[in-house]
Amino acid sequence: MNYKDYYAILGVPKGAPEKDIKSAYRKLARKWHPDANPDNPKAAEEKFKELSEAYEVLGDADKRKKYDVLGSDWQQASRQAEQQRRYRTQQDQTFYDFGNFGGGQAGGGPSGFSDFFDMFFTGVGKRGAATQSSAFSKRGQDLETTIELSLRDAYDGGKKSVSLQLEDTCSRCRGTGTVDGRLCPVCHGTGHVLASKKFEVTIPKGIGDGQRIRLQGQGGAGTGGGANGDLFLVVTLAEDPTYKRKADDLYVDLPVNLFDLVLGGEVKVPTMAGQVSMTIPEGTQNNRLLRLSGKGMPKVKGGGAGDQYVRLIGQLPQNLSEKERKLFRELAAIRNGKK
Repeated sequence: MNYKDYYAILGVPKGAPEKDIKSAYRKLARKWHPDANPDNPKAAEEKFKELSEAYEVLGDADKRKKYDVLGSDWQQASRQAEQQRRYRTQQDQTFYDFGNFGGGQAGGGPSGFSDFFDMFFTGVGKRGAATQSSAFSKRGQDLETTIELSLRDAYDGGKKSVSLQLEDTCSRCRGTGTVDGRLCPVCHGTGHVLASKKFEVTIPKGIGDGQRIRLQGQGGAGTGGGANGDLFLVVTLAEDPTYKRKADDLYVDLPVNLFDLVLGGEVKVPTMAGQVSMTIPEGTQNNRLLRLSGKGMPKVKGGGAGDQYVRLIGQLPQNLSEKERKLFRELAAIRNGKK
């Protein structure tokens, strides 16, 4: 049985942080994926499996700690583990397929990985299936993806059916990455496949861009009887043709005629709850913002709602008649003190 230097396999130093290990694995996995190497699929498959084994250990905090502790004493630990295995087997006459611990082909053991991995990280040989399952149960991974909502969706809230492309446990190998000691032909050893899933999601009223919705138990599948992880949906709000949103406030541009700005008047303003009347004060300047209290987005926490701000955009009259031109000239003369 040969020692596996998982750090060297991933090309990272021993003290590398988790994010560097994950990044290195992803980069190499893309390079050596069998689908990306059609000219030499067998070699790519072996390399990909070796990378997967290294990440299975270094990407798991508990396994990595155990691996680091083994260090140069791995051979002594191997002999002790083999002696304990044989003792337990003799005691309860429970026999398992232990593989060839004497240095057989990599991937021939129960996990589909190397004998080195099976010796230290699978728990093979533990007494009884129930003990083995409970000792290696692990909660599934939390998953995160984005969900695009319209401003109307965020304002109204409520139930919404969404379809998402998510990683799911491979049904062929049940997430192990191997079938009958060989790399799974469906997921190519990753243990996961992309699948379309439908969810009934409850949208909180007023949810904002970048906030998350948690779907409990809809994440990665647990192993050894462990619970599923959670799925987090990160909200991205689509651009709205009418409103701009800032926190819980809404902004809208409203074209109004020149005379409403000069003389004042009442206009209809669109809001998310329908049109409302708004009074323009006499002598209002162009581009002035007027506030409609409580007509913005619902507040996710604390109740109530934000405000809506209306920017008044003055529209100059076009195609003036001769009489209108004359009146504007007279008005200009009065303003300039010539009359």
